[in-house]
Amino acid sequence: MKNAFLALSILYNMTVVNAQSTNITSTLEVFDLETNQRTTILTEDGHFEAPNWSRDGRFFIINQNGGLFKVGMDGKKEAIYTGLADKCNNDHGISPDGNTLVLSHSLEDGEDGWLTSCIFTVPVTGGEPVRITAHTPSFWHGWSPDGETLVYTAKRGDNFDIYSIPASGGDEIQLTNSDGLDDGPDYSPDGKYIYYNAIESGTMEIWRMKADGSDKKQLTDDPYSNWFPHPSPDGQHIVFISYLEDQGSAHPAMKKVALKLYDIAHKTIKTLCAFTGGQGSLNVPSWSPDGKRFAFVSYAYKN
Repeated sequence: MKNAFLALSILYNMTVVNAQSTNITSTLEVFDLETNQRTTILTEDGHFEAPNWSRDGRFFIINQNGGLFKVGMDGKKEAIYTGLADKCNNDHGISPDGNTLVLSHSLEDGEDGWLTSCIFTVPVTGGEPVRITAHTPSFWHGWSPDGETLVYTAKRGDNFDIYSIPASGGDEIQLTNSDGLDDGPDYSPDGKYIYYNAIESGTMEIWRMKADGSDKKQLTDDPYSNWFPHPSPDGQHIVFISYLEDQGSAHPAMKKVALKLYDIAHKTIKTLCAFTGGQGSLNVPSWSPDGKRFAFVSYAYKN
């Protein structure tokens, strides 16, 4: 577990460095499954991450320099007021009813500030944050379809495992307990399953378990590092990001990656596109409400 912790420390610090970098261009893109085309929504010099697609389909939410921003379909960007939560990372999302925004905010600054990440909620239009998790670090990733439960990755003791908690706060429930990193949990649209990535088999692969943490099954088994599975609204596919070279437990930025589509019924995988990315590209749920498109972020170094 020591190596996994070191890898995580490196990758989160890399995120801070990249967020402050001026030699990176970030592009918010949409991939259309019917046409296999990529459409650019917003390109900026600098670093932004992790698009959520609003429940009404009208805008995206990204994080940048510790803040959260609303981006319209026309690429216009405006800040979302989050009060004391001014150190938001790339783990944020929107409630099933579209009214509430969940975010992960570091309580402290500094090199190890990411270890103080805590989950809060605010109105989707902005407001004062309400603390949900009592313990740190906690990194949000999924919201149950009924709106009652959040799932997240958290370090308790020496392990990073997956936990659930009532969306209004309360006692957390541990769902995984492995020696390696478990991360990126996201609910199936019927609420029966949680998809996640884990290095339990020796490489980072996509897994699925029942919502209560039982019946864990490995879904992928290949030479790549597979991260952040997000089920489509119709429950037929999951989209995930795949590093083209094994990264161990790390999820670094600025690497050669591909977006892949897993057919749940047929257990087949299709590569959709490749680009430079990784950390910040597909951390959170980003499907369009109709399930025909999803959003992601690609990166490039400026010349």
